[in-house]
Amino acid sequence: MTGIGEKPRSGAGQALRRGVRTPVNRYRFRSLWTVRAAAGDVFDVVTDPGTYPLWWPDIHGVGRIDDDTAEVVCRSVLPYALTFRMHRAEQDLDRGRMMIGMTGDLEGFCRSTVVPGRRTVTLEITQDVIVNKPLLRALAPVARPVFRANHAAMMWRGQRGLRGFLKH
Repeated sequence: MTGIGEKPRSGAGQALRRGVRTPVNRYRFRSLWTVRAAAGDVFDVVTDPGTYPLWWPDIHGVGRIDDDTAEVVCRSVLPYALTFRMHRAEQDLDRGRMMIGMTGDLEGFCRSTVVPGRRTVTLEITQDVIVNKPLLRALAPVARPVFRANHAAMMWRGQRGLRGFLKH
C-alpha cells in the first residue's frame, strides 16, 4: 500500500536516480480541467467519489470501504476495466488541495488542486501510477500510446461530465 505522500513502491524513483529506465507500465499524467462553478462546489464534488458515477461516464462503480477509502471500477474506450482503491491522503478545502493514494490495478497517487479564476475554476490533476493489471503490464511495451489515448478520452469525458453536473 502506498502511504501518504509516498511514490509507488516499484522502485521507479530509485531507478531514475541510478540512470535505469522507468518501467514501461509507469504512467504520469497531468490534466487541466476548466469549469464555470464556485471553487468550493468543484472541491466538494471531486472529493466525494460517491458522486463520480453520476457525472463521469467512465466510472462504473464506487463502493465505500470506510470514511477515507473507496473502491472504484472504471472503464473507458478500450475493453478492459480497472479496479482500484482510493485512499484519502490529503483534503484541504482552504488550499483547494487533495491527494489520494491508489492500490489495486493501479498503484500510485493522484494529486489535485482547485485554482479559482475570474470566471472559471481550473482543476489541476497530476497522476503518477504503476499499472498492476497483468494483461496491461504485458501489453504496455507495444500498447502504451493506445493506453495514454484511452486515459485522455476518459479525462475529457470526466471534465465534460463535471461541467454538466455542476450546472444543475
